[in-house]
Amino acid sequence: MAGGGIDTRPGKAYPGRLTFRVLVTSIIAASGGLIFGYDLGISGGVTSMDSFLKEFFPKVYLKESRVKPSDDQYCKFNSQTLTMFTSSLYLSALFASMIASVATRAWGRRTTMFFAGLLFFSGAVINGAAMNVIMLIVGRLLLGCGIGCANQSVPIYLSEVAPYKFRGALNILFQLSITVGILVANFLNYEFAKIKGGWGWRMSLGGAAVPSLIIMLGSLCLPDTPNSLLERGKVEEARRQLVKIRGVSDVNEEFSDLMIACEASKKVESAWGNIWKRRYRPQLTMAICIPLFQQLTGMNVFMFYAPVLFKTIGFGSNASLMSAAITGFINCLATLVSILSVDKLGRRFLFIEGGLQMLAMQAVITAGIAWKFGLSGNPGTLPMWYAGGLVGCICVYVSGFAWSWGPLGWLVPSEIFPLEIRSAAQSINVAVNMIFTFFVAQIFTWMLCHLKFGLFLFFATWVVIMTIFIINFLPETKGLPIEEMQTVWKSHWYWGKFVREDVVVESARDLTRNESTATKPKNIIV
Repeated sequence: MAGGGIDTRPGKAYPGRLTFRVLVTSIIAASGGLIFGYDLGISGGVTSMDSFLKEFFPKVYLKESRVKPSDDQYCKFNSQTLTMFTSSLYLSALFASMIASVATRAWGRRTTMFFAGLLFFSGAVINGAAMNVIMLIVGRLLLGCGIGCANQSVPIYLSEVAPYKFRGALNILFQLSITVGILVANFLNYEFAKIKGGWGWRMSLGGAAVPSLIIMLGSLCLPDTPNSLLERGKVEEARRQLVKIRGVSDVNEEFSDLMIACEASKKVESAWGNIWKRRYRPQLTMAICIPLFQQLTGMNVFMFYAPVLFKTIGFGSNASLMSAAITGFINCLATLVSILSVDKLGRRFLFIEGGLQMLAMQAVITAGIAWKFGLSGNPGTLPMWYAGGLVGCICVYVSGFAWSWGPLGWLVPSEIFPLEIRSAAQSINVAVNMIFTFFVAQIFTWMLCHLKFGLFLFFATWVVIMTIFIINFLPETKGLPIEEMQTVWKSHWYWGKFVREDVVVESARDLTRNESTATKPKNIIV
């Protein structure tokens, strides 16, 4: 098990360095995050464009255009049809991630990345040329399939190719690509909204073809990871590849551990069946809880509904798009902070600090919106300094997420899974992420209408819960080789009993089975 039979002495250190080859490879692979980020940024901006609403959601446009300053501002975007346009993508991403788990194991990580780009490209073309809501939804479903495949394969690829001392920083390049995609999308929305004739939304939606081409072409230039090559029986090629990416010839110890993990993986008939075993309880719990909590921070509300949210709190259409672009820039900048600090400060520190920072800002934002909007949703005249202050608080909140739960939500799950369950566990991670992204996207405008400023208290409650969870149940994983990760669970105060007890039970079963086979009488031929 990442396993079975590997020497798990604490402090094991494989030789190797961060080579230029690995850095470039990681940057190219991480570009798979651009498609997810671009969609997060583009969809919220497009749904705040009057020309888009007029053509596809006229009832929402009429409702919004007739809202007076004295009306309830909380409810002017409450439309399940509109939110279905945004959130339908995440359902298809969920199912695609399940299929991608088989593809990454059978065909390799980079092949799955290529198909991710191809599917996303198809969705972008359909959306850009859409003539009705059905075409929009079909395009969104294809975009979701691309995102599901990319989110399944890219984090695993990065964790496997990176030297263990730099695994955190290189894996977070995926989250950096997501934030870059969001930032680019926000600025494009701002510029395309100015196009006369009302067809700027087509440029925004069709522009998704560009990041999809980047990952498609990039995947053709990538080598397979040694882990993936071993899974497919290419032993010599795997060793040569390991030598290249580590930049040293002495890779015997690491390659030996990879071989042992691979042999253990081959003995597993079904990764999906194996993941439910007691020994994998810690990894399964993290695969479910971390993406669940990541979405319940409320961050995606700010990302794909930022223009709608800013429009609700008093900004005009173009001003709301620019405010969203500002938060996108902060998101990108703060992710760079995470890249520089994650392998020094550790995962737990950033998780906890980010949670406390988000909690403080959610309390301030709740108080600020409650003071001006109250329960009536009528702010009267909203001073620019006041609206600007709210944007500032949102930026501090975004930065807290961007150097903690944003990147670590992808990093930690991808580095803790043993090879024999890695593809299945990553699919669960992506599926839970997509389920709750869909859930939050679908009910956000309804919750804003009915909970009003209490919406932010809802998310703040979850931030408290998830911070307590990290303090008690997540061990530190920085500086450990990916195939030695089992040691952190064995020594943990809670998870240790699951791992140790199950190993003892499995060993006893194997011993009994072997003894039974050895003592079984042989057939005698007369």
